[in-house]
Amino acid sequence: MTNETIVTAAMLAIGDELLSGRTKDKNIGHLADVLLLAGIDLKEVRIVADDEDAIVSALNALRGQYDYVFTSGGIGPTHDDITADAVAKAFGVPCEHDAEAMRLMGEMYARREMEFTEARQRMARMPVGSRHIANPVSTAPGFNIGNVYVMAGVPQVFQAMLDNVIPTLRTGTPVLSTAISCPYGEGEIGTPLGLIQKAHPETSIGSYPRYVGQFFSTEIVVRGRSAELVETVAAEVRAMIETIRQAKDKGNQSAEA
Repeated sequence: MTNETIVTAAMLAIGDELLSGRTKDKNIGHLADVLLLAGIDLKEVRIVADDEDAIVSALNALRGQYDYVFTSGGIGPTHDDITADAVAKAFGVPCEHDAEAMRLMGEMYARREMEFTEARQRMARMPVGSRHIANPVSTAPGFNIGNVYVMAGVPQVFQAMLDNVIPTLRTGTPVLSTAISCPYGEGEIGTPLGLIQKAHPETSIGSYPRYVGQFFSTEIVVRGRSAELVETVAAEVRAMIETIRQAKDKGNQSAEA
């Protein structure tokens, strides 16, 4: 297993509405899909309330453990949009109106013949030293400070911002996968599948049960960064399935006899 680069990430989703169930999160799955294609391992996701201390605590824990942290939510114009303040506190810097963000947003609202109110100006606040994350949807930028990327919670805006972030990141060796359909339930394959996993710790073997009618089956997915190793493990899984099949056939023949 040489010449592999592993890059890790975490996500911090922020908002009371996520925890209450009022808003169904769509950003976690999208981020996971995009990072997988980029060769970045999403290792942890946390959801926290609109509480400054909770955001600071979670952010400091995550940014010290992973290469990148992506946040969503809490950078809008209302009183409970406190993510910028919390991020600034985590990094120990002031949170101020950014001059370039003020200019961009002021021009946007002028074009729309709308007042650039104090509430709307809140969306131009960010920790001192941050860099903009462009927002092609609604202009108000996200921001990057250190290894933290702060983006909007609205899915359309989050996705557009993420598209601008991904090309700037250090990426790793992509994870490859292959899926194997198994006609037996997890109760029958658990022990031998566990032995295969133990023999190949460089891979990840997932089992996903299915129930159709009165029958259990399982989809087994082998993941790894080496195509050769993934195929080797997949072959062992297929052999395991065949061994179980033969044992069942032999048992049926004995019962009939």
